[in-house]
Amino acid sequence: MTIKEAQDKVDQWIKSYGVRYFNELTNMAILTEEVGELARIMSRKYGEQSFKEGEKQDPSEEMADILWVLICLANQTGVDLTEALQKSFEKKTLRDKERHINNPKLNH
Repeated sequence: MTIKEAQDKVDQWIKSYGVRYFNELTNMAILTEEVGELARIMSRKYGEQSFKEGEKQDPSEEMADILWVLICLANQTGVDLTEALQKSFEKKTLRDKERHINNPKLNH
């Protein structure tokens, strides 16, 4: 699935099942909540914390939830995520094409 297809599928789902998009501020709060849920899993799986009994351990569901809400926000604000991601690649390549290669902290 392309990013454009994902944006279209989320939009169709919202129109078919979701009644309407939550407003942008609500979706921003939901996005923050989902990032927090991913952070909890990551800190327990890869950090020094341990899981509590019955806690989710698979980060994929939270990553998908984050992507879903981000796509909602993009759709609501008229952002073409394919175009935005391409521009981000161009910016990072121009800005960082030598920075990371020359960073002694990254070259072990």
